[in-house]
Amino acid sequence: MLNLFTDPNLQWILIGSMLLGLSTGIIGTFAYLRKQSLIGDTLAHAALPGICIAFMLSGVKSVGYFMIGAIVAGMIATLGISWITRHSRIKPDAAMGIVLSVFFGLGIVLLTQIQHSSYGNQSGLDKFLFGQAASMTSNDVYTMMGVAILLIVACALLFKEFKLISFDSGYARGLGFSVATLEQLLLWLVTIAVVVGIQAVGVVLVAALLITPAVSARYWTDRLGVMTILSGIFGALSGAIGTWISAGTASLPTGPLSVLTATALFVGSVLFGPRRGVVAKLIRRYTAKREWAAEGKGKAGAASSAKEREVSA
Repeated sequence: MLNLFTDPNLQWILIGSMLLGLSTGIIGTFAYLRKQSLIGDTLAHAALPGICIAFMLSGVKSVGYFMIGAIVAGMIATLGISWITRHSRIKPDAAMGIVLSVFFGLGIVLLTQIQHSSYGNQSGLDKFLFGQAASMTSNDVYTMMGVAILLIVACALLFKEFKLISFDSGYARGLGFSVATLEQLLLWLVTIAVVVGIQAVGVVLVAALLITPAVSARYWTDRLGVMTILSGIFGALSGAIGTWISAGTASLPTGPLSVLTATALFVGSVLFGPRRGVVAKLIRRYTAKREWAAEGKGKAGAASSAKEREVSA
């Protein structure tokens, strides 16, 4: 594990994993508050056919082409979700389930077709299903850095607008904001974060890094700004610890370890959160019982003293 501080390759992986956790944690806060926890899973699975089509059109294994294809596919998926929810009585969670299954089914068909073609053995596209953080290069890290800066700046500039549509979209519409545009912009930002994370975590687990840090942060504060910062910190910490543990073993992958670390932080938040945590609730319950018992004893003592005075009189 000490090689993490001396090996340049491991340092790139560490920085990339931390940037990934930071960006997904920040943008995931708004997805969680808008009750769109499934959106990360949907966009990640929807990106698979875009990656396959980009490979079939270019014929080369280029991360840049893969990201372009995945982003286009993810944006088409978000438009499909919006269209289904607006022009039918289908709820958003059902619409996301439909889009997820259709796009992922198409992606698996295209992936199978590529693997049975003449260049299938050279594609390595199956690694996008479960991620391969060890293959990250300095260019990938620079891309993640750019995405992290983009998401942080966008969330900072549009914090008030995203806050409004997350809690009361009707009030935001009454103030004159274009709710549909803001919702679509937020979905596109989530798409970018998800696509960048696919290489490290894969389409199966990237949704965990999008939602789990936000849920963990919710146990520590009631303020949205603090929650957003804590979510980014929890995401970056998950990536760092996952990379550190993976560096000590040759057979454990970085992406799944980062997800497990985020889950461990979630369990810790559930247990030790200052207001909603299990331990805090038990302490409050115990304190309330002691106060109730002390109050009952005090009333009983006062009643006994009054009776004694009455008898004496």
